[in-house]
Amino acid sequence: MPQVPNAEILTIGDELLYGQVIDTNSAFLGQELGKLGIRVKQITSVSDRADEIVAALDLARQRAEVVLMTGGLGPTKDDLTKHVLARYFGAELVLHPPTLEHVEAIFRRFNRPMLDVNRQQALVPSNCEVVFNAVGTAPGMWFEDQGTVFVSMPGVPFEMKRMMTDIVLPKLQAYFNTPAIEHIVIQTVGLGESFLAEKIADWEDALPPNVKLAYLPYLGGVRLRLTGHDDGQPNLRARMQELLPALQERLGEYIFAEGETTLEKAVGQLLRDRGLTVGTAESCTGGLLAHRLTSVPGSSHYFQGSVVAYSNDVKVQQLDVRPDTLAAHGAVSEATVREMAEGLRRRLGVDVALATSGIAGPDGGTPDKPVGTICIAYADQHRTVSKQFTFDRGRQLNVEYTATAALNLLRQSLPPQG
Repeated sequence: MPQVPNAEILTIGDELLYGQVIDTNSAFLGQELGKLGIRVKQITSVSDRADEIVAALDLARQRAEVVLMTGGLGPTKDDLTKHVLARYFGAELVLHPPTLEHVEAIFRRFNRPMLDVNRQQALVPSNCEVVFNAVGTAPGMWFEDQGTVFVSMPGVPFEMKRMMTDIVLPKLQAYFNTPAIEHIVIQTVGLGESFLAEKIADWEDALPPNVKLAYLPYLGGVRLRLTGHDDGQPNLRARMQELLPALQERLGEYIFAEGETTLEKAVGQLLRDRGLTVGTAESCTGGLLAHRLTSVPGSSHYFQGSVVAYSNDVKVQQLDVRPDTLAAHGAVSEATVREMAEGLRRRLGVDVALATSGIAGPDGGTPDKPVGTICIAYADQHRTVSKQFTFDRGRQLNVEYTATAALNLLRQSLPPQG
């Protein structure tokens, strides 16, 4: 068996091609396969047509030793994958009693009548190995044919992810005996990819031959992923961890976490560690900042509330912004967001407050304050900090970048623990 197999991901469904459903499955599969050292060579999407599925399978087996399929396993007439695979591998559909019992139990649990089409979910090709679906009715199927492994899974993301994590990934790792591989992810925010790369160029050049660095930009930041491959020496991950202090020296405050976490989750943990409460006063972000803070489980420990002050009247009446400040500096100004943050902190009785105001676009800009001009502020009992940015990236991205910048300002401005 190949030590480092190639994989192809094959997504099936007209809804993907029409853009009615966004393909998130491929991203998940690619990430998980990468952790095993299995390289995804191609991602292919095909319609719900038998001839096109067969053609895609023929091409995939020429490129890869692993073909992972998602979609087309439902109970309706357009779900053809199971029938196509049975013909493709020269098998007939047979009843799989454990799957039938599982499906029946699901319908009993929800007190729903079971139709004949639901019973047909328990039919599988006679020459496949059935992959149990713990959270749905459509079983997965594992085939081995002429040196290639084919795995068919449901297109429903939470069903596929559970099946992949619990069964398929461990089975692939054992089948191909893939070499050890380790990933370490460092999360950064506030510095663009090119500037970040320049700061750590010497560190990157000095990495061991078996450790590679990938730059993975996202909204307002960059994920740095270190991937270490087995070089025959022990303690691969520990040796990779020894590389991180030098990286920390170069990037300092731009690093906010290690591992797959979000900025809002990292900020929330800082607030919990310090026993602080927070609220938001939002204009241009329209509640997005509050949404991101409260998207974290357990955020009720620190998040108290928000005022969306889109109009100047609300800024004055609810946040105690002085009319003279608005007249002298305008709604989009550091002076105004400072008073918004301070007013919210008094009104809600929170320890710290964030405020945002800006010209998100596409219109409303002036020569002095073009579209994308954004002001944010942080206030606690000891100080108020404000910043101005220009994010000329279109309305939605301007709003999202503003929320990220505000969270980062909170992270950087919080008083030390204790």
